[in-house]
Amino acid sequence: MENEDENTKNTAKQPIFNLPNIIIALLIIIWLPQIFISFFPNENIKQLLIIYFGFIPTRFIAPEQFPLGSLALTWTIFTHALLHSGWEHLFINSAWLMIFGTPVARRYGVSAFLLIFFLSAAAGALLFALVTLPELSLLVGASGGIAGLTGVAIRFMFQPIQVAKHPETGEIIVLGRSLASFAEMWNNRTTKYFTIVWLAINAAIPLVGIFGLAEINIAWQAHIGGFLLGLFIAPLFESKA
Repeated sequence: MENEDENTKNTAKQPIFNLPNIIIALLIIIWLPQIFISFFPNENIKQLLIIYFGFIPTRFIAPEQFPLGSLALTWTIFTHALLHSGWEHLFINSAWLMIFGTPVARRYGVSAFLLIFFLSAAAGALLFALVTLPELSLLVGASGGIAGLTGVAIRFMFQPIQVAKHPETGEIIVLGRSLASFAEMWNNRTTKYFTIVWLAINAAIPLVGIFGLAEINIAWQAHIGGFLLGLFIAPLFESKA
């Protein structure tokens, strides 16, 4: 009875969300600007945040139209991922970050996690620029970086858990999930259909606007660019796993 009570106490102490510290830290970082804008709704401050930290592809072809010109591209290609267009945008990205960022952070650690996130954000921004130029457009949101984390995560999170026997004791040892090759991804139904559906949904977003069905302000280019980068760079981090 005493052991049962102790187990109950230990279970009760378990947190509801057992998130890695880097996920919590990144959530705080992306929430702070939105909280600041909401509690201090100054339009001038909001515009300054967008100009100095949002990604504006027009800087590539007409840098003279913006403060700091093309120089700002060297950081806004990354910092746009820390701003959001509103609470709904932030809520969706936060949930997606917790779901797909957590397994990547646990597998590869803080440094690799941040590198994947910001490289994917940059890849998403570049594809966004390629598609939207020469029109004036703005990109904010962590979607590209989180899409990259998603691309990395699906290379292993749907794979079967590998086990082996200890050569001396014969004890069963859990080795974890291996990184899937592209052939293995295609043979895994969950991974295959997740990838196909995810890419298809994002590729269909511009068609909705073209046919006048609805006006959707979603940077699908950033999603696809980040996701594909994550999908391909995952093996680079395996030696550090």
